[in-house]
Amino acid sequence: MAQQEVSRFGHVDPDGLPPDLAERIGAIAERSGFVPNVFRALGRRPRELRALLDYHDALMDSDDGLSRAERELVVVATSGANHCTYCVVAHGAILRIRYKDQEIADRVATNPYAVELSERERAIVDLALLVARNSEALTEADLDDARAAGLTSDEIWDVGAITALFAMSNRLAHLTALRPNPEFFLMGRLPRS
Repeated sequence: MAQQEVSRFGHVDPDGLPPDLAERIGAIAERSGFVPNVFRALGRRPRELRALLDYHDALMDSDDGLSRAERELVVVATSGANHCTYCVVAHGAILRIRYKDQEIADRVATNPYAVELSERERAIVDLALLVARNSEALTEADLDDARAAGLTSDEIWDVGAITALFAMSNRLAHLTALRPNPEFFLMGRLPRS
């Protein structure tokens, strides 16, 4: 079987990136054991990759408010609703690991509107889906529902910001026909060796 392209626009390997990005991506590759294809594809435009990484890290690496697992829940639910294979597969792997649940990502990605979740998780997913798919219909009553489920104003902001960032990421993945790394498919399903 022939090797398939990472992206329809080609890619850049980490050694072809500016030194600061090569170091940053190298650290991620060291932790995961491989270079996620998103960095190889977006490496063609280093300034944009740098900006995306900075915003991603500000939202996804925070320990304030939403848990890191809840943040991934937003990504997988909205990426499923947006039909983004790359983000569902890559962030589904992270969600499985963070939740310590081999099935959660599949259930959330395939039917985020009806998957069984806790009241708080349901509020997070419902708000994220509204922002992702019908944001112009968002009302104060929707925010009140999220608050009633225990979300703070900062957590509501994070749900919206993560949804918005990954809406952009989903669209870039569609544009580039970004292919998930094979390694993602088994992460969180099998014990690490």
